[in-house]
Amino acid sequence: MGTTTSAAAEPAKVKDGPGAPAPGAGRQGRPRGKRSMGVQNAAGWLFSTPFLVLFTVFMAFPILATLLMSFTDFGLRNVTRPWEANFIGFENYTELFGDEKFLKSLFNTAYFVVVGVPLTIALGLVVAVLLNNGIDRARTFFRVGFYAPVVTTIVAVAVVWRFVLDPSDGLVAGLFSEVGLTAPDFLGSETLAMPSMIAMAVWRNVGTVMVLFIAGLQAIPAEVREAARLDGAGVWQEFRGITVPLLRPTLLYATVITTIGYLNVFEEPFVMTQGGPADSTLTVSLNMYREGFNFFHMGYASAMAYVLFVVIMGITVLQLRLLKDNTK
Repeated sequence: MGTTTSAAAEPAKVKDGPGAPAPGAGRQGRPRGKRSMGVQNAAGWLFSTPFLVLFTVFMAFPILATLLMSFTDFGLRNVTRPWEANFIGFENYTELFGDEKFLKSLFNTAYFVVVGVPLTIALGLVVAVLLNNGIDRARTFFRVGFYAPVVTTIVAVAVVWRFVLDPSDGLVAGLFSEVGLTAPDFLGSETLAMPSMIAMAVWRNVGTVMVLFIAGLQAIPAEVREAARLDGAGVWQEFRGITVPLLRPTLLYATVITTIGYLNVFEEPFVMTQGGPADSTLTVSLNMYREGFNFFHMGYASAMAYVLFVVIMGITVLQLRLLKDNTK
C-alpha cells in the first residue's frame, strides 16, 4: 500500500520527444501566446468598429462619391435619382481650365497663399521668440492673447474686422481722420480687398504657428545656446546659426499645415466679401461652394474639388522635399 501511495503522489512526467507539446501550450497543445494575440486583435477591431463605421459613412463614401460625380453631369435633378446622371468623362475637367471665373479664383487663392503663408510663419516665429526669451512678465497673458483669435468664431472675427475697416466709422478711418486723410474702402476696393483678407487670416492664424514655434524653441537644449554665447555669438548670430536650423522640423510642419489651410480658404471671403468686389476675393473653395450649392452644378463642383486636391498634394510634396532634406 505504501508503494501505491508513493506512486500516486509523484507528479506526472512531461512527455519529451517529437510528440511533446510546445512550451507555453495549453491542454490542447495550442500556444497560449497566439490565442491571446487573437483575442487582443479581435478586441482591437471591436473597439475600432465605431470609428470605422463613421469614417466609412461620412468620409470614405463621400470622397468616392465625389470622385464619381466629377465624371458626370450630376445636378439638382439627380439628387433623388442619382443613377440618371450622365457619364461625360473628363468634360468637367477640360471645361474648368477654360472657365475664366475658375482661373480667377485659382489666381486669387495662389495670391492668398504666396503672401499669407510667409507673413504668418515670419510673424509667428517673431512672436514665439519674444514670448520665449524677450518677455518675462505677463508671459502667459500675452500667449493667451495671441492665441485667442484661433478659437474665436469667424462671425465674431468678421464683426470686429468690419468695424476696424469700415471706411466711415471704423477704427482705421478714425486714425486716418486724425491726420486729415480719408480712409479707403478696404473691403470695397478690388486692389485692397484681398490684402485685407490676408491681414485678417494672418491675425487669426498666427497664434497656432506661435504655439508650434514655442514648443520647438523649448526643445532646443540650453547647452547649445550657452556654447554659442561663450564662442562670442551675438543675438542675431545665435538666431540665424542655432535657433533657425534646430527649428527646421517645426518650420516644415508649420509651413505645410498653414499652406494647406490657406489653399482651402473659404470662411474669410464668404463672411466678409462674398467673393467681391468683382470676384477679387473669390477663392477656389468659395467658387466650389457656389457651383455646388447655389447653382447645383455638383459634378462640375466635384471636379473643381479634385483639382484643388491635386494642387494641395503637389505643393505639400514639394514642400516636404525642399525642407525635409534640411531637417536631417
